[in-house]
Amino acid sequence: MDFAYDERTVDLIGRLTEFMDTHVYPAEAAYTEYVLDNPHSWEPPPLMAELKAAARARGLWNLFLPDARFGAGLTNLQYAPLAEITGRSPAIAPEAVNCAAPDTGNMEVLAMFGTPAQQQRWLEPLLAGEIRSAFCMTEPDVASSDATNIATRIDRDGDSYVINGRKWFASGAMSTRATILIVMGQTDPTADRHRRQSQVLVPRDTPGVTVRRGMRVFGFTDGAHGGHAEIDFTGVRVPVSNVIAGEGEGFAIAQARLGPGRIHHCMRLIGMAERAVELMCRRVAGRVAFGKPLADQGVVREWIAESRVRIEQARLLVLKTAWLMDTVGNKGAHTEIQAIKIVTPAMAEWVIDRAIQAHGGGGVSQDFPLTTLWIHARTLRLADGPDEVHRMSLARRELKPYRR
Repeated sequence: MDFAYDERTVDLIGRLTEFMDTHVYPAEAAYTEYVLDNPHSWEPPPLMAELKAAARARGLWNLFLPDARFGAGLTNLQYAPLAEITGRSPAIAPEAVNCAAPDTGNMEVLAMFGTPAQQQRWLEPLLAGEIRSAFCMTEPDVASSDATNIATRIDRDGDSYVINGRKWFASGAMSTRATILIVMGQTDPTADRHRRQSQVLVPRDTPGVTVRRGMRVFGFTDGAHGGHAEIDFTGVRVPVSNVIAGEGEGFAIAQARLGPGRIHHCMRLIGMAERAVELMCRRVAGRVAFGKPLADQGVVREWIAESRVRIEQARLLVLKTAWLMDTVGNKGAHTEIQAIKIVTPAMAEWVIDRAIQAHGGGGVSQDFPLTTLWIHARTLRLADGPDEVHRMSLARRELKPYRR
């Protein structure tokens, strides 16, 4: 395994770092002020449009898509350091370069499984940043960590599907710019448990689609990423041509979607942890307590050293996973994808927590980005599958050869 950066990656790292220094970090204070002054808003502040224009002018756009027909054509290993950099400002940077969830996963689904007509109508405007999208899988009435529990019905009626059910934490759906929803539900409850589900494209303005409320995450709207909605689907009718890849393919599509999504999250989490260590070191080097700098306190030095060890361990595993995905495919990297989804959010949460502690009261205030970083890390222990499900599946895989 060779994790050295090639010439193109080095160039993109330079351009992205410059963009972060000149545009993203200086915008953080104004972004935070906008969010605090508009607590009921589910839309990003106007400054995001300016940041997107600046990013696109630098060629920093759709970096996540490995298919060169649609995106930058980077491998996972090439994209890893770029995603890490954007993770240093997770509320702003991923959206600014059109690499924010849930749009990334939805674009990957349309690129891999969409028909030419579906790609033209929905993928192209998503790639251009003209619209946003939402992903509707999780439901309030079932344990959705087991995707086969999903109860929303998608019933065939002639040339249409009729959708009935309720979703929540429908990522991206609170934004008025989210004009297309990808909805997962049962088309055949009698089929094999992994063949019951399908995914269909539902325009937001379709009659019967009712956004009940926005779901807040630790009290925040998560507006930069379109928020998370609870949605009723009541007699929602869409053409049969809106199904993605065919009936019964919903579970397989979800797995194909979540693999790249999980590694992207983990790449950004490394950046979050690095930002936290940087802030912690700056803080303790300049603060004095009990007669000496905080940096000279043994417990603080232990936090810093342990943070560095944990970050490096997690980064190596993430890079190995990216390399495997590039060389043997997502299925061949299944074990590692689960492992990084277990390790990396917990690592970032631990490191950020120590940085918060080192900042004292400032660590939980709006004057530092640590609360935003911590919320992202903690939430990702649930998103794309909770820790416990990944541990269960990973243990089952490890045990399999011994049970034959």
